[in-house]
Amino acid sequence: MKRKTIVVGALLAGIASAIFAQTPSSSAQPSPSADTKTTVDSLAPAEIDETIRALKSNFVDPNALKDQEINRATLEGLLTRLHGGAIHIGYVRIGSLTNDNLRAMEKALTDFTSKKVDALVIDLRATGSNDFDIAAETTKRFVAKGKTLWSLRKTAAHQDRAFTNDRDPVFQGTIMVLIDGETSGPAEAMAAALKAHGQALLIGQPSAGRAVEYSDFPLLSGKILRIAVGEVVGPNGQSLFPGGVRPDLPVELLLAQKRQIFALSLQRGLTTFVFEGERPHFNEAALIAGTNPELDIRQQRRNPEENLHDAVLQRAVDVITSLAVFQKH
Repeated sequence: MKRKTIVVGALLAGIASAIFAQTPSSSAQPSPSADTKTTVDSLAPAEIDETIRALKSNFVDPNALKDQEINRATLEGLLTRLHGGAIHIGYVRIGSLTNDNLRAMEKALTDFTSKKVDALVIDLRATGSNDFDIAAETTKRFVAKGKTLWSLRKTAAHQDRAFTNDRDPVFQGTIMVLIDGETSGPAEAMAAALKAHGQALLIGQPSAGRAVEYSDFPLLSGKILRIAVGEVVGPNGQSLFPGGVRPDLPVELLLAQKRQIFALSLQRGLTTFVFEGERPHFNEAALIAGTNPELDIRQQRRNPEENLHDAVLQRAVDVITSLAVFQKH
């Protein structure tokens, strides 16, 4: 069986760099003066809409008022008004719970700290290992010291084993955790602990409901019987078996699409599947030429890979962005 590795990245940090690199420098395009800002602020919503329509119809350079350019100008204006620049979001997709992946995640978190990452997305949609010890060590990086993460209860043996954080966390910012039906075993315990102690928001679909410890019993026939002998009890005292962990924000994504996105993102990166590029629109030039750019782009996108979109990760980014705007005010 192929071992799943950890995937890390910076979402909006990379996007911001690309956008700013393509934006004309201040020497080529002067920024609006204070008087211009005062005038814009004085406009009523209807006047703003009217002004934009007039510019689109009459401005000497139509290319400067395409949707992509308007969106870019809007982003620049928002970043200026928020006085905070781009939001930097770190992304960690945890595959198998192994010591190698734990060390890779530790290094990624150190890099995120140096890059002043504001928020973190922890993707547990590919985590189905059965090592509760490494799961606990991973969770400790995000939970306050002294907190009980979860307990492993063995009813037949009349014993509980508590997993407690004995170290200071590495990351203490905003956290979003992505889960679905392939989040199972120790990963479900991680999600419950991060929600309870890390104040993380869970996004996606309900987990597998297999937060248990198994033991194998050989049969006389030579077959092996695997039995769940211990169940995970979350920080709130509730068992995670067989109900699993439910998301705070349910978001649908077909498993086949998710697996395809995960495979392709190893080569393409993450942003391809989160942020959509500008789509051509039917306009006066197309009418004169007798073409339809909207139809053309649909014909070009017959390849299913062109339509892949990670709605779960997109929702996490949207929530983080909304929280950042709210906190600025």
